[in-house]
Amino acid sequence: MPRTSGASASKPARPGPRRRRTPASRAEDIRLTGDRLVVGVPEDGERRSRSGLLIPATAATAPKRCVWGDVALVGPDVRNVKRGDRVLFLPQAGLEAEISGEEYLLLRERDVQAISSPAAADGEHPAGQYL
Repeated sequence: MPRTSGASASKPARPGPRRRRTPASRAEDIRLTGDRLVVGVPEDGERRSRSGLLIPATAATAPKRCVWGDVALVGPDVRNVKRGDRVLFLPQAGLEAEISGEEYLLLRERDVQAISSPAAADGEHPAGQYL
């Protein structure tokens, strides 16, 4: 009777190296919950004052000013906003997220102040026009 090595007979074969889960690399791989929106972060670069002085982004205080951003993803319970719309929101209301190396903000639908949809196509009328 041939003798087998005790270590290989008692231990089951070990599978290959464990594959580490990576964060979602594409926006299509992400499903949002509830009334969440993912909005592109507007550029927070340098600004100019009314007199023409250049104000660097590091010197400017965080103003309570609403900004426009493009909607990248929409959750299942969102009623009024669609992917591709532009929304007006307060940047401090959102949480920062990085998807595919790009910066986005995660908002709730209630944080959106206004919506600008692309022009309606195929003879559709925008909301409020009953012709």
